[in-house]
Amino acid sequence: MGYISLWPILVLALLHFFGSKLRFLAGVPRSIWLSGAGGVSVAYVFLHLFPELHEGQEHIEEKASWAVTFLQHHVYLMALVGLAVFYGLERSVVSAKRQQVQKDVPQEQVPSSGIFWLHIGSFALYNALIGYILFHREEGPREEMVLFTIAMALHFLVNDFGLWEHHRERYRKYGRWVLVLTLVLGWAVGYLMEVPETIVVLLIAFVGGGVVLNVLKEELPEERESRYWAFALGAASYAILLLAL
Repeated sequence: MGYISLWPILVLALLHFFGSKLRFLAGVPRSIWLSGAGGVSVAYVFLHLFPELHEGQEHIEEKASWAVTFLQHHVYLMALVGLAVFYGLERSVVSAKRQQVQKDVPQEQVPSSGIFWLHIGSFALYNALIGYILFHREEGPREEMVLFTIAMALHFLVNDFGLWEHHRERYRKYGRWVLVLTLVLGWAVGYLMEVPETIVVLLIAFVGGGVVLNVLKEELPEERESRYWAFALGAASYAILLLAL
């Protein structure tokens, strides 16, 4: 067990390494491919990940200890936490960037090194969780692992361009390597040790909330001139596929 999910983790790692080099996806108005990719990943969260949480809720109610009793009826609280955490990070990066621009700091130095590592560190944890969840997908039908891999691959593409726009060369030199390593590390943790199912359910909820926020924050800013029709088409197409299987 473990070798089946090895090829998907390699696909995701390679996408992180080469994703931001796909220059045809950059620029304004926003690429229809990035908007479509965001729609696909959001559709997966709402139609596949969140329904899993309903089943996981039952497991938590049966197995939760007194320390996590407050989660027995609030597994979606972790999804809210994931969304709130990444919203807070995004606001801190945007604020720092605005302040340094006002001080005429060169573009390649915006934002500061401290904010860069905070941002990358948070996405590193996010990637490690996704790597572990991908390994966990081996326990279910193969098509579930494939659907998860496709959705996360497109989501990573969206994330890569968002991080590159914020951090530029710092992301190319350091950030993408950190994200690749932590993605593989998360998968390796799943291979080497077993985490209780209760924890897995909570991790899935946290990642689900993070995916929703990280997609929408790239689509909503007016200056990006995002293509709503591409986002909607991506979401609708993947939703139809998920409902048909």
